[in-house]
Amino acid sequence: MGDRYRGGVPVVELRGAVALLGNFPALAGVDLTVESGEVVLLRGPNGAGKTTLLRLCAGLIRPESGSVEVLGHDLVHERRSVRRRVALLGHSTGLYADLTVTQNVYFWARAAGLTVAEATQRVASALLRMGLSERLLGQPVHTLSAGQRRRASLAALVVRRPELWLLDEPHAGLDQSGRDVVDALVGDAVAAGATVLVSSHELERVAGLGPRVVTISGGVVVDDTGPADGGGPRV
Repeated sequence: MGDRYRGGVPVVELRGAVALLGNFPALAGVDLTVESGEVVLLRGPNGAGKTTLLRLCAGLIRPESGSVEVLGHDLVHERRSVRRRVALLGHSTGLYADLTVTQNVYFWARAAGLTVAEATQRVASALLRMGLSERLLGQPVHTLSAGQRRRASLAALVVRRPELWLLDEPHAGLDQSGRDVVDALVGDAVAAGATVLVSSHELERVAGLGPRVVTISGGVVVDDTGPADGGGPRV
């Protein structure tokens, strides 16, 4: 996973974080602290603010007010500073439709600052891990099925070895084998020292990792129950 974050402060620290979508406060004052190596499951109804929270942590949305720090960087003033260290798997693929699978994954490897040699080695490993067949690697992304594009997106995330994984419904569009791969990837990432925030309606898929379960409703955190294996409320 590269150099792990050892800043001595939380990986994510939100205090009264407000983020707007247009004029609507998608986040209306979120307080959330995530320590290094944690797995945090975000749950809540559609429109609760889960996706906005992940995009805020990725530096893709400007905080309207409040304090937002990720990996020791103040995202009110320096959003770009975290982008090589954080990876978001969202509803869009994050891939270039006219590039091949291999070209897309290589692009993201280089964007993460890897040398040509490092990128070449990691790309091959990531593509193999995601079970993308040889015949697919040279195909433009726009010719792939939804599940194949999802696997390619995951390969583009894995190749970067981010310190903070932000996953928005990561199992969507995948068959059972693909879902199992996602579970294994999250487990490996945490074992290597990464921190994971995952939005999902499928608690059972990540319950084995003993995540904190944070419930969001109306743009605020309404419950933070600790590990899904029976841990009590966090204080």
